[in-house]
Amino acid sequence: MSKRALISVSNKDQIVPFAEGLKALNYEIISTGGTLTVLEDANIPVTAVDEVTDFPEILDGRVKTLHPKIHGGLLAKKNNEAHATELEANDISPIDLVVVNLYPFKETLAKEAALHDEIVENIDIGGPAMLRAAAKNYEAVLPVVDPADYDQVLTALKNDSVNVDLREQLAAKVFRHTAQYDTLIAQYFTKRTNESFPETYSVTYEKVQTLRYGENPHQQAAFYKEPLAVASSLTNATQLHGKELSYNNIQDAEAALAIVREYDEPAAVAVKHMNPCGIGIGDNIHQAFQKAYEADPVSIFGGIVACNREVDQQTAEQLNEIFLEIVIAPTFTKEALAILQQKENIRLLTLPLDENQLPYHQLKSLNGGTLIQTNDAGKLVENNLSYPTKRKPTEDERANLLFSWKAVKHVKSNAIVLAKNGQTIGIGAGQMNRVGAAHIALEQAGEKAKGSVLASDAFFPMPDTVEAAAKAGITAIIQPGGSKRDADSIAVCDQYNIAMVFTNMRHFKH
Repeated sequence: MSKRALISVSNKDQIVPFAEGLKALNYEIISTGGTLTVLEDANIPVTAVDEVTDFPEILDGRVKTLHPKIHGGLLAKKNNEAHATELEANDISPIDLVVVNLYPFKETLAKEAALHDEIVENIDIGGPAMLRAAAKNYEAVLPVVDPADYDQVLTALKNDSVNVDLREQLAAKVFRHTAQYDTLIAQYFTKRTNESFPETYSVTYEKVQTLRYGENPHQQAAFYKEPLAVASSLTNATQLHGKELSYNNIQDAEAALAIVREYDEPAAVAVKHMNPCGIGIGDNIHQAFQKAYEADPVSIFGGIVACNREVDQQTAEQLNEIFLEIVIAPTFTKEALAILQQKENIRLLTLPLDENQLPYHQLKSLNGGTLIQTNDAGKLVENNLSYPTKRKPTEDERANLLFSWKAVKHVKSNAIVLAKNGQTIGIGAGQMNRVGAAHIALEQAGEKAKGSVLASDAFFPMPDTVEAAAKAGITAIIQPGGSKRDADSIAVCDQYNIAMVFTNMRHFKH
């Protein structure tokens, strides 16, 4: 008795040679719709599903394989005598192999002009049902969902080496495939109904690459992307040069991108261990990078640089003088590439940085759970600002306060940032108390602190940070406000003629 294969694929890549291989192994092939036509056009003998079921495809093809003669053949246990008796009594033949991949829901969703009705019609029903049935009964039915597995399956069939390990491997892939498919559908309808935190939360990712290791060599890691990640996502960056990215590279690169996107003017940021070590803005990208470099010419060594404008020859010449892991920019001039590609290991990445960044969810893994939040997309709104001190900031101070506020948002808490002339001059990150972060930033700035401004990611619980800033010559401060002891900080500012701005918004970053 010949074996039977059911083939119904949306992705028809390599399906003809695979079907030819099955025919050479004496498989009877059952098929549907477009797949049937493709196989017939290739002169491969094939039986239509409706001939098997003795029931026509109905409802515009919505119902064609949902039939006992299909699912009985898929779900019958091979070594179960009662099942064999029932199959014979109902004139049902077993199906030994299923090759199915699903309606292109993800591809339809990715189309800009796709309408809701079209998206809904690309929700496959019969395909997932057949796949799940075949995968559930993997000991009797070989489930194949990925064209990349066709050669492996044919080889195993030819060599009579289809073992339980292969069957379980293919079954696992089926359930991952249908799980992702259902997740994308759930995400689409959840977004359509404006539910941010539903009763269950499903996510799905596709592997970009296996990484050499994680944060440390004894940790394993891989890099995954969202199936429909926007073009400006790091997962869609184009690497022009250099060895593959590491786990830490990717984390630092994402941090650098988040910071540089804050600025509309030409901006450059240098990042080390997910904290900025220097940020600069200027009239052009070279000026911006010069400021970012001079902000901390020591810590930038071995760091990552992101620019929000094309990297030109002049900027590349300076970048080339420094040991850097990665440089990210929208584009590089031909001359800039020629300079930077002289270094074998530097990674050069391009991706669009002018695309509007939509709010997204951030997940933090826990032992046995996860924390989910929307990303910190908070922007300053003029109506929310308040000016509690006697002196109000000058226009120059105001510009630097806004610059430093965008920077401190991306520094690990407790965070203090000092800035002057569109350049960070001191950054205190990740301290257990706020005045400690201030001392680090002030020490780094040194004499440059005089006449600079200070940004704090959260309010001052006591006036000690303001007192330290006053002694260093800080002229203006921006902070959320809201402490029970705000009056104490305001009094110190007034004593030293410091202007202070309350944002009424904090930016903790853990």
